[in-house]
This record gives sequence, C-alpha cells and structure tokens, in this order.
Amino acid sequence: MSSTGFAILSRIPMAKIFLLIMVCLLSVNLWSDEIPAESKWWPSEWGPEDQMGAANRLTPSKVLQAARLITDGKIYKLGQLYEADMPLGGSRHYIMNIMGSPSFGPYGENHFICNFEIFSGEIGQIGTQFDALGHVGARVGDEDIFYNGFNRTEFSTAFGLTKLGVEKAGAFFTRGVLIDIAGYKGVERLQIGYEIPSADIEGALEKQGVVILEGDVVLIRTGHSKLWKVDNETYYSGEPGIGMGAGQWLVNRKVVIVGSDNYGVEVYPAGNQVYPVHQLMLTRNGIYLLENLFLDELAADCVYEFAFVFAPVPLKGATGSPGNPIAVK
Repeated sequence: MSSTGFAILSRIPMAKIFLLIMVCLLSVNLWSDEIPAESKWWPSEWGPEDQMGAANRLTPSKVLQAARLITDGKIYKLGQLYEADMPLGGSRHYIMNIMGSPSFGPYGENHFICNFEIFSGEIGQIGTQFDALGHVGARVGDEDIFYNGFNRTEFSTAFGLTKLGVEKAGAFFTRGVLIDIAGYKGVERLQIGYEIPSADIEGALEKQGVVILEGDVVLIRTGHSKLWKVDNETYYSGEPGIGMGAGQWLVNRKVVIVGSDNYGVEVYPAGNQVYPVHQLMLTRNGIYLLENLFLDELAADCVYEFAFVFAPVPLKGATGSPGNPIAVK
C-alpha cells in the first residue's frame, strides 16, 4: 500500500475499519456459490462413504440395554392405520384395490383361491412414515447436497436413489424415550404453530424422571394426532413441534431417530424457512425422522422408557418407508 493509503487509513477510526472488514467478509459469503466452511456438514463422522448416518450408533450394547427394559411384556403399536380417508398432505394419494374377487383361482382339485391387492401412492411418504437420508437435502450454490455431501445428480434417478435409499438404514432395536410435552403443559394438544423450546423438553424429562442417552430414539408427543381423521384439513394446516433450538439440543445428545405424533416433527409454519429441522437432522447429522405416530397409549400408561423396535421396509432406493413401529415395556 502507498504512503498515501496508510495516511488515509490512519485518519479512519478503528471501529469503522472493523465494520468495513466485516461488511466485505459478509458480502463474500452472501454472494459466494460455496457454502461457508463453518456450515459445511460433510464428511460424516463415520467416514466420507457412510450412508447409515446415526444408525451407526446402534451397537450390541445398545440393543442389550433396550432388551433389559422389557419387564411387563406389553406391546404398544405406534403406527396409524393406513386407509383412504387418513390425512394426506398436498397432492399425495393412497389407493388400494383388490384385483378381482377372487384375484386368483379356483385351481387344483382343492379349488384353491386367493386375493391380492394393487397399490398406488407415495409409499414412503404417507401415513406413519420413516424419512431416510435421501429424502431431504439443501441447495448449495447451484448444486443439491444431501447427507455426507452426496450430490443429488450423482445418485437420484427416476427409478430410485442409488445412494441414501431407505434400505441403507437397517433395522432398529434400541432404547426409546417418550417426551410427553402435551402432558407436561397440561393440554390435550399443543396449538398449531407452537414451537417447543428445549426448556419444555428438559422440564418434561425432569418431571418424567428420564434422561436421554446416546443412541436413543426420542418420540415427542404434541397431542396433534387428536385431529387424525377428525379434522384432516386442520391436521395438515400447520403443526406444533420442535424448532432449531430444541432440534440442536437433541442433536447434541446423539440420538438415532426423532419422531412425533404430527406430520413433520417440527413446528410449521416456521417463518421464512421451510422445514429447517429436517435439514438439521437428516442432511447435516444423519438422524432419521418418524412422522404421524400414535403416542397416546404410551402417555396414558406413563411409559416413558421402553424398547423401541422398527424395521423399515427395504424398498431399494426409496426416500422413506411405511411401517408400524412398536414400543415394548
């Protein structure tokens, strides 16, 4: 720099120089096609080729820990019934038909007959649903990046995902924890748009006498399922749920799945952002989501700790899975 330049700078207050530098740095970040280094979420802690995400935390010792929680032998079904008049978001659809009656036969001397069905619908994204890591990503510059830095153009095809499909998740047998926020707040259901803060989670856990451990499945009861098939329009008009603060709180506990009795786990609407907790969990941290659960029976029996069991349907290349998770006490 010339002596003239130094002379000019010497007359500018240091606070203004600092402000000028910050504006320049922010401008670089705002206009750059590259995600800021501090926000880059890949490679995964399990290596640059990992496609399992948080399921890597399901160790043999975690399975045995869950098994020791089974003391009564009671099974709780956590999935909703799949049927044509269940709530469906947006343009999603559910059609199941029996093909003829009977569909096959009679054949043989024993006059064998049977029925079978044909199905049409977004099989991994309707009803009770498990979100796989290939479900949600983020636009970075002009590229679409998913868990562990996988680029959409390299694995997404019209016939399924070649990476991050639901079949990569495996099966789940681990400790489950119910956090009954509706019960903690003393309401039948939380109001649509209520963002559950981490303070509510901590308060409910303290009241229930339960802690969250690494490798747990955490299920959050909002009471939103009270609207299921009662008022489907209101059910999908918005939801109570966790926001980024509570979401990060759960990420810090290194959980495996976060589920809820609403359609998206997180609060909606959420200002100018669209499902940021999905990105926080799935895209950045490899934590799976379970949506549209039925948690009322667990809450009624005050079962806050249990063995959680779920095996997603291994639909190769699918973004999610239907299913009926169970809790065993």
